[in-house]
Amino acid sequence: MITYRSETSMANVLREKMLRSKEVRSLLKAIYKSETDIFPDYEKNILVVSLHHLGNKSEDEAVQHLCNELNLTETIFPGTNLKISYKLGTTQNP
Repeated sequence: MITYRSETSMANVLREKMLRSKEVRSLLKAIYKSETDIFPDYEKNILVVSLHHLGNKSEDEAVQHLCNELNLTETIFPGTNLKISYKLGTTQNP
């Protein structure tokens, strides 16, 4: 149930930027299936989660909006003192 609620919250954020709201769940599935790079930065106490670009510019803009909203939560990765920072398109260690 928690997973469904989390996905619904993310879908609501994506709907703010997507013209075709029926495609929101499909975009979330694409995000879940896409590759991600994870870089811990112990000096800055952040964990960078870098998502790869998706199929087109409008999807990327929606995903960037989702990343921005998730970053506002300032979530700490469990068991660490690293704040999670979501980014789109960076495949190199920041």
